[in-house]
Amino acid sequence: MGRTAIVTGASGGIGQEIAKRLAADGLSVVLNYSGKSDEADKAVKQIKAAAGKAVAVKANISEEKDVKQLFERALSEFGQIDAVVHSAGIMPLSPIIKNDVELFDKVIATNLRGTFLVLAQAAQHVADGGRILALSSSVIAKSTPTYGAYIASKAGVEGLIKVLAAELRGRNISVNAVAPGPVATPLFLNDKSPEQIEQLSKIAPFERLGEPVDVARVVSFLVGPDGGWINGQVVRPNGGFA
Repeated sequence: MGRTAIVTGASGGIGQEIAKRLAADGLSVVLNYSGKSDEADKAVKQIKAAAGKAVAVKANISEEKDVKQLFERALSEFGQIDAVVHSAGIMPLSPIIKNDVELFDKVIATNLRGTFLVLAQAAQHVADGGRILALSSSVIAKSTPTYGAYIASKAGVEGLIKVLAAELRGRNISVNAVAPGPVATPLFLNDKSPEQIEQLSKIAPFERLGEPVDVARVVSFLVGPDGGWINGQVVRPNGGFA
């Protein structure tokens, strides 16, 4: 039996690139999506056209029932789960002084509660010797104005992976976070002016924004046979952003 991975937030951006890369690496992939079924289905067709195995599964990762059903579907489709890459997330921005509690609660529900739910199911269902990854962000190191809710959620993600790595002692399952710097995806570019994008692209010494493939390569390494000794760590593919 081949290896199987669940990738959340795989209808576009970083998540989709990760799903395609893991499929190219020979894993059967469950592409989770929330709202863009056409994009998820398109990615599945591309993977299958390249002789890979994939299925798209809709689930709201902030809802416990949906997350359970996602893992159940993965098991029914492929029989085993060897890796989970939790990429789903949102990034609405607002200064703390505005006291936008509704925005804060939404970000925490998706980015932190969602991570907790996915990690809990992964801990229960990933086969011994498997891999669990959650995406964080290198923006944590910058304390960038308007990113308060987002940074709070991702700081929580980094805390969760370290605890889970310790809790899974004896099962040979690695648990890590991958924390990219600015990546040219719709999630990051939304609501930013060309001037802001140009400024952000110059922060890293490489003087460019990251691309989804830059992150997918790191995930491929961590999920693959050579990444097994890395555990409880935050890996930051950011071109020197922070």
